[in-house]
Amino acid sequence: MTGLRVEALSYEDRLRAADLTARPGETVGLIGPNGSGKTTLLRCVYGTLAATSGRALLDGADLARLGPKARARRVATVPQDSSVDFELTVRELVALGRSPHKRFWEGDTAADLDRADTALARVGLAGLADRPYPTLSGGERQRALVARALVQEPELLVLDEPTNHLDIRHQIDVLALVRTLGTTNLLALHDLNLAAAHCDRLYVLEAGRVVTGGTPAEILTPELLAAVYGVEADVVPHPRTGTPTVLYLPGQAAGPALGQKSSSI
Repeated sequence: MTGLRVEALSYEDRLRAADLTARPGETVGLIGPNGSGKTTLLRCVYGTLAATSGRALLDGADLARLGPKARARRVATVPQDSSVDFELTVRELVALGRSPHKRFWEGDTAADLDRADTALARVGLAGLADRPYPTLSGGERQRALVARALVQEPELLVLDEPTNHLDIRHQIDVLALVRTLGTTNLLALHDLNLAAAHCDRLYVLEAGRVVTGGTPAEILTPELLAAVYGVEADVVPHPRTGTPTVLYLPGQAAGPALGQKSSSI
């Protein structure tokens, strides 16, 4: 197995010749300011956008050449937001993760529902299985989408801001859970301290380009934060875990003004 390899992936003017790798079982984070291309890159990988050039390979297979169902058997996605207009229960929504593994006319089996209940327990929603999905809070919906991805049993898990709407405890719980799954994981995160604590490697995007990549300790430096984010910060080892921890300096800006292009790294 070779994991995920993204080669010169481009989409219009929003993503430009992006390269990255995620080895089997590795958790790789995408970081960068709003509008830097993180979501566009993820959507090209999981297939809701058709890249204008380049390719994304999973264990050597070009994901763009797979049919939707074949791709869904290998890649699961947790988007930033998901609106469901019909009254599925939470259990029924999570059981939809089994759809790529069944014929279109096959309904949910007892085994499917058992998988859904197990996944809901893993994300802390066991008590909400019979609730209508639209009645959940934003954080509960996000955890239900993670449960649906677990039920899908993918090789590659793609998550776009999976901690959106979550309180601190569930942010930590969801990211810790992702690391236990044995899948190759590619996720976009805004919180740099969460990215440092839960990702093996990071790639930095700026203006649609991947500008650098490496371990959190290699990437999260005061110089990078000033160049890409325009902020001043100290980066110190966490006193208990040793992971780099970003300490922002209140009221301090660095680099170009908001809305201007930052300097290159």
